[in-house]
Amino acid sequence: MTAVRLALDEEVDRLCSVLARAFADDPVSAHLIPGPRRRPGGLRAFFSIQMRQEVLPFGGAFTTDDLAGAALWVPPGRPPTPMRSAALALLPVVPYVAGRHLGRTVAGLVQIASLRPREPHWYLATLGTDPSRQRQGVGSALLAPVLARCDAEGARAYLESSKEANLPFYRRHGFEVSGQVRLAGGPTVWTMWREPRPPA
Repeated sequence: MTAVRLALDEEVDRLCSVLARAFADDPVSAHLIPGPRRRPGGLRAFFSIQMRQEVLPFGGAFTTDDLAGAALWVPPGRPPTPMRSAALALLPVVPYVAGRHLGRTVAGLVQIASLRPREPHWYLATLGTDPSRQRQGVGSALLAPVLARCDAEGARAYLESSKEANLPFYRRHGFEVSGQVRLAGGPTVWTMWREPRPPA
């Protein structure tokens, strides 16, 4: 059984590298950071922002003892980041995006952010497992603590999936497709919603 715990500040850089490897072939990542040589650095910068500003301060970053992956959750009740602040926070990603693609990258991130429901929910911003550890139950283990809390507290959960092949995995954990949208000039994103499960 894979042991899961909260991530530590000093583990952020290593976990961002793990997530960058996990999302190297992701359709949305390729759309937002088109250059394959720039993508690893851009993804590390993006996940570092996400972890340090959106997740870690609120106790939503989970990993394993061997840092095989990470689940990054934004808890309900956290006020949304003002658009200006969010734009400034993304500045470290800019050097990794070719100039002509910058507008597309920003538009894509705004479009994805606009999909989030208004109802209170736990938001699974990112779930990734190192490619060498995929299909070994790590992803399921990483989801377990927050989903158990959702069920105990009657809380809902939400995510976006950028791969249709991942939908059955999330369905097994109680998520159902609530919609889908095609990014402007890019891939399809599926939104998924989870109602709390009753106690066994």
